[in-house]
This record gives sequence, C-alpha cells and structure tokens, in this order.
Amino acid sequence: MTDFLATYGFLLVSMIQAGLLGLSLYFPLQAGQLSLASPGFYAVGGYAAAIMLTNPAFAGLRDTLGNGMFPLTWVVAALLCGVLGVVVGVPALRLRGIYLALATIAFVEILRVISLNLTITGGAIGLFGIPQPFGIVDRWQYIFIFAPLLILTLLFARQLERSRVGRALRAIREDELAADAMGVPPTQYKVLAFVIGAVLAGIVGAMSAPLLSSWNARQGTFDASIAILAFVLIGGSRNIWGPVVGGALLTAVPEVLRFLADWRLVINGLVLVVASLYLPQGIVGALEKLGRPRPPQRPVKAAEVNP
Repeated sequence: MTDFLATYGFLLVSMIQAGLLGLSLYFPLQAGQLSLASPGFYAVGGYAAAIMLTNPAFAGLRDTLGNGMFPLTWVVAALLCGVLGVVVGVPALRLRGIYLALATIAFVEILRVISLNLTITGGAIGLFGIPQPFGIVDRWQYIFIFAPLLILTLLFARQLERSRVGRALRAIREDELAADAMGVPPTQYKVLAFVIGAVLAGIVGAMSAPLLSSWNARQGTFDASIAILAFVLIGGSRNIWGPVVGGALLTAVPEVLRFLADWRLVINGLVLVVASLYLPQGIVGALEKLGRPRPPQRPVKAAEVNP
C-alpha cells in the first residue's frame, strides 16, 4: 500500500483537487451561469497562502501559531475570495451566456497580469519555498487534507440542492423570467452561487500552494478555465458527482497513458470529443439515464396494427 501511494498518491491528490475545482464551477452553473472565473479565485487563494507562509512580515504570526497558520490561510483565502466574488459578481452576473463567460475570462486575465507586475507576488518568478503543513513529508499525504474538503463540499452541495436556495437556483436556471415573476430575485441568488464557487476555489488554492511548494501566475490562466469547464461538461453539470468524475477522469487519463508519449494527448482529446458527441449530459447523466426504469409502454391494439 505504501509503494502504491508513493507511486500514485500525487495523482490521487490531483484527481481530488480537479474534482473540487470542477465543483467550484458547478455552483454557478446551478443558477444557469457559465462562469469561468474559478482559476482566478484559485490563484488569489494560492497567493494569499503563499504570501502569509513566506513573507517576512508574517514571521511573528507564523512562529506564534505554528501549524495553526495553515488553517488561517484557508480562512483568509475564503474571506478574500468571498469579498472579491461579490465585487466581481454583482456587475458581471447581469450578463448572460457567452457574455458572462467572456467577462469572467477577462477577470482571470486581469488577475494574471496584476500578479505578474506586483512585487509581493514575486512577479513573473512567483513565490518559492512554501513550507509543508502538519509535518507532511510525502505529497500523497495531502489526501488527508483534500479528501475531507471534498467530502464536506459534497455534503454541502447535497444539502443546498434540497434547500429553498437550491430550488430557487434551479428555477432561475430553467427560466429566469418566470422565477423573477414568482418572487425569486435572480441577481441575489446568482451572486450567492458565484460567491460559493469563489470561496471553494480560493480554499483549494490556499491548500494547493504548499502542495506545489511554489506559486506563480501560471496557476490562474485561460487554459485552466477551459480545463475546469471540461471537468464539468464531461462528468455532467446536473449532478454533484459530475464534476468529481470528470475531474478525476481527465486528470488520470493523460497520466495513465504517459507511456504513449505524445499520443496520450491525442487520446485525451478523443475522449473529450467522443464524450461531447455521445454523452451530452455527461458521464454521470448517462449513467443516471441507464439506471432509470423505462416508462410502461401502452399496449398496441390490433386495430392500430392492422387498420
């Protein structure tokens, strides 16, 4: 077991991380909002943790709190991304469809350019030497950090779906005008869903900075936005397990096929194309459809067969 974790442990952690980032995009999609801002909040959360764990200005706080500094970075990242989510979400979520997607892509690019030009973020080089939390020696041990967050997120998403807020989000997704006419304020709930996704992405970023031991502007890019969107679309956007399955699959396939060298990227692309064509509701959606009992067929009368 130890040898297996030493070999594949980091891949398992990466699969969980991808599932969490997929879920950060899943929450805005619950309100019918195609937001691609998750990599931006992921980068902000990572920078918040990296700065607090390496900057000399926080040396006294690090000495006082010890390992307690790491949970503090998660809280700070969550608060920072929550506030930023409100600031960005209120004006941006008045847009719809492709216009919202473009606005959130612009947000990610703005953050990337800002991080490249600030001294506190290390500029183009980034921040290095981020310490490991809780005496972690091997990277597979991050499973004990990311897995609880994934479990809590899934439980939260399940409870949210069953709550009044979840019903309001579904109503907005299906028909925003009808939901507004029934007294459901669309902007308020869309901003709420956007902020939940932003907070989750920020926490994942704060946890990922020590995992990678460094943090730079390459962590939040347009390519990452497309990758996270693929996690949700391939796995399924109407079920909480969709982003988890999609993130795990699209993270694992290139690594499992690494022995094929450059051909593994071709196969990964074929998986995306085939899934998009033949599984429009995602993998989880297709499995749900297979598991549903077929509706009873109306018996055909003889007169209908031989008129």
